[in-house]
Amino acid sequence: MSEYLGLLSGSDIRGTAIDLGAGVDLTPEIAAMAAAAFARRLKAGGCANPAVALGRDPRLSGPALLEGAARGLLSEGAAVLDLGLSTTPALFMATQDLSADGSIMVTASHLPYERNGLKFITKGGGLPSSAVKALLCDLRPLQQGKIDENQRKTVAFLPLYAQGLLDYIRAETGEAQPLRGRRIVLDAGNGSGGFFAESVLKPLGADITGSVNLRPDGSFPAHSPNPEDGAAMAAAGRAVLEARADLGVIFDADCDRAALIGPDGAPVNRNRLVALVAAAELQRNPGAAIVTDSVTSLGLTAFIESLGGVHRRFKRGYNNVIGEARRLNESGVNCPMAMETSGHCAFRDHFFLDDGAFMVCRALAALNGRRPMDLISGLQEPLEEGEFRLRLKNADFRADGQAAIGLLRAAIGRGEFLPDEDFEGVRALDGQGGYILLRLSLHDPVLPVNLESAQKGGLNRLKARLFDLLRPLEGAIGLEPLSKE
Repeated sequence: MSEYLGLLSGSDIRGTAIDLGAGVDLTPEIAAMAAAAFARRLKAGGCANPAVALGRDPRLSGPALLEGAARGLLSEGAAVLDLGLSTTPALFMATQDLSADGSIMVTASHLPYERNGLKFITKGGGLPSSAVKALLCDLRPLQQGKIDENQRKTVAFLPLYAQGLLDYIRAETGEAQPLRGRRIVLDAGNGSGGFFAESVLKPLGADITGSVNLRPDGSFPAHSPNPEDGAAMAAAGRAVLEARADLGVIFDADCDRAALIGPDGAPVNRNRLVALVAAAELQRNPGAAIVTDSVTSLGLTAFIESLGGVHRRFKRGYNNVIGEARRLNESGVNCPMAMETSGHCAFRDHFFLDDGAFMVCRALAALNGRRPMDLISGLQEPLEEGEFRLRLKNADFRADGQAAIGLLRAAIGRGEFLPDEDFEGVRALDGQGGYILLRLSLHDPVLPVNLESAQKGGLNRLKARLFDLLRPLEGAIGLEPLSKE
């Protein structure tokens, strides 16, 4: 097994690229070896002389890692299309519009500025975790020899990607400026998405006065570039209120995730955002199946069903939900979209690409001047909800995690909870509109817990009940998050 497998994070490579005292485990040399392994994979798949697009978000370590990746590709004889500062969706579109055989995006999405990573993309989409694991097992010193820098060229692709978004929303609405008369505030989080204000919203007629954090800054000085982060959403909400805007938009650092903010400054993310996008999609595809991750609310299921749709919950991880949507379509099920509560969203008619900017354009076209809550007024939201992470203390943490899951499953067997579909871990219904979802993290020694209640004080009652159930494993599991109110 490769010594680099610790860099595997889902379907990405991620590590520490700036030393803040704990050392660095993702260097330009590792990026070079990983890119070379990707080039070898493309050649083994039939691309004798692969062309690979390269891009990065604005993280401070990005330029050095991109240079390393370019060197690795060139060492294998691949041609390099250097897109510079870009977004992950644009890197995928480069495989379509620039005929690149593959792409590598240097990003760590929403993680802190000292972290960075690599995403690997082919014409069929992002590489799955198993393929990235194989790349890490194939890391080796670069081939010695002269590198032909003439095989590398700079391409200003982001304007072409933005034009594609403009063309889409104009075709969808039948108007050149469908956002005329509306003020829309963008919070790009100092990531790669600042272009969306001037290059997409403004040409569509929107007043972008009050938009914030548009300038790329790899130290992310304003807030975490994360549409799930409470502080980031609160900051974007304040910007919407201060500008008296009709709508707000927020991206993560590489723009594959997004969220909306209503004119009242309230976040439209997680279950609300899934409901909004699903409502729009069910208008286009009556009776369709909507795939989401496993932590979506019970109210979301009822909402989708009230619109005539079918809710299919599946494992967390954007590649998991997208893969399930692809599988359903291949089996004959009408499944036009897949979405995670994190904001990853992919549409069948857009290559099943998780593209935050495209999702926002789809939502803007569906809203057609209405407020977001107008589309989801029927969504029943939990009165209380929470997400906690229980630390697994022992080396054999997977066994301890499965033991914990077994204790909750046994409680269901005793009739203390009602059973529900188990796509990962175990989900126990309390019979009063709430649930406990307990699952084992794919890679980390952690038990994530999601709780939802329809009753005042229900969250603490569920926490206390789960604490009692897991108390026999207290030596192996850090139960502190469950004991705090």
